[in-house]
Amino acid sequence: MDTVLPARLDLFDPVEEAARQAPAIIRYLGEGDFVTRRYVSQGAEINTGTYTDHAVVVRDGMPMRDHFTLDTHGFMLGRHASAIEGFHDRAAVDAHYLAEVEALVARLCGADRVAAQGWMIRTSADLSARAREKVAHYQHNGGIQPPAGEAHVDYNRPTARRAARRMHEQRFADRGGYARAICFSLWRTFSPGPQDWPLAVCDGRSVGEAETASNTLFVVDEFPVGEALTAPVPGEEDMIAATIFRYRPEHRWWYFANMDAQDVLLFKFNDSDESVTWRCPHTAFHDTSLANTQTRSSIEVRCIAYFD
Repeated sequence: MDTVLPARLDLFDPVEEAARQAPAIIRYLGEGDFVTRRYVSQGAEINTGTYTDHAVVVRDGMPMRDHFTLDTHGFMLGRHASAIEGFHDRAAVDAHYLAEVEALVARLCGADRVAAQGWMIRTSADLSARAREKVAHYQHNGGIQPPAGEAHVDYNRPTARRAARRMHEQRFADRGGYARAICFSLWRTFSPGPQDWPLAVCDGRSVGEAETASNTLFVVDEFPVGEALTAPVPGEEDMIAATIFRYRPEHRWWYFANMDAQDVLLFKFNDSDESVTWRCPHTAFHDTSLANTQTRSSIEVRCIAYFD
């Protein structure tokens, strides 16, 4: 049986109350029953269901960057100098950056081995022309997409567990089993700061199961329209799905202002050990608290860390 931990609001360190606060608008799934799906295509993504915007504060963790830990908050900030000269060089990223990330994540979390799954560049630049381009057999990996638009975790529990088993069989079949698996994202910006749409991460202790829903992923060449968006799909319960969240005022949001290319944000999608903080909701937000913000460009790599 899954262990469901409630939001542990009494565990926050008082030192966090001194953090600078930035105003933000964060989009959440609305109240009600919906068919919740996420359709992605080249340069564009849409969700079904009804979403609502909520005014929140996002605390700036940069002045206390070493305070945050994976098993307490669900995220941490590290430093790493990549050998990649340009992250738009897809061949270089495939050939070298994924291996860098595997070694880096193993060092940051202490895993015995790490398997990178895929990567994506996200930018706040105008992608409308790109989204209008016709594509065939679109692959949701190694491309350019807009920033995330709502509070979410990329995997729900079943998706994370299937991904962990599949990747271990593909990459480490000779190593037997594993005692623990953590699905991560390793995120960095490579555009000048401060970023106009930085990534916000939510302290995993401040979220509970009651505000969650699953959001099935559909990778398409063209978006369906009308009733086709929510028409029944056989086997949908076994497809890749994220976790999305309804608003609760207890949610505790953080970001790291003015990150540079050597700052790396590691956060959990899912940890098979639910005795610690095991997931980290996240989303982009428009930072109006800093002057002279710049167009954000970032790269994220999904990976799974295994512990014997």
